[in-house]
Amino acid sequence: MIAAVIVGSLLPALLLPDLPPGSDKLEHLLGYAILSATAVQLFGTRAAVLRAGMFLVALGVAIEIAQGTLTSTRSMDVNDAIANTLGVCLGLASVLSPMRDALLRVDRRA
Repeated sequence: MIAAVIVGSLLPALLLPDLPPGSDKLEHLLGYAILSATAVQLFGTRAAVLRAGMFLVALGVAIEIAQGTLTSTRSMDVNDAIANTLGVCLGLASVLSPMRDALLRVDRRA
């Protein structure tokens, strides 16, 4: 999933579908929320989950910098980095929910 986010974030803008203005922020929020909620499922300790969350925030910032410096059809956007970070926080909040160990329960049944 992380590789898909990196590739999708660095693809030339011409290859991406047209979206209504500002709607990409929702995509950023949801994408990073899913990534961090998955990290909650994969890592057993809160410290490991927190490290994964910090990695995802850093990844989001690094991708924005890469878009501004390594591509000619994409641009760096601070608001995208903010949406990414909010998405990470949203996904990490799932550590407090009853869904915290959903994958472990599925794995135990299998």
